[in-house]
Amino acid sequence: MRSAPIVVHQPSPSGGRRVTAYGHFLGLAHDDVDLIEFLRRAGLPDPETLIEDPQMVEWRGSHAHQWDAA
Repeated sequence: MRSAPIVVHQPSPSGGRRVTAYGHFLGLAHDDVDLIEFLRRAGLPDPETLIEDPQMVEWRGSHAHQWDAA
């Protein structure tokens, strides 16, 4: 099975999650607003909808939209 091209990595101990798209680091997101902005800057279409598409976004190490370390 092929992995999704956008990965929201596990939360860091200090909060926030690394975001990569197609293997390129986009930034450290602390909320959905950050994530949407990173995807918009990367030129991806309709990032607000894109973050809900499991074929495009893989949330690793924690639930989707959870930004703090558990």
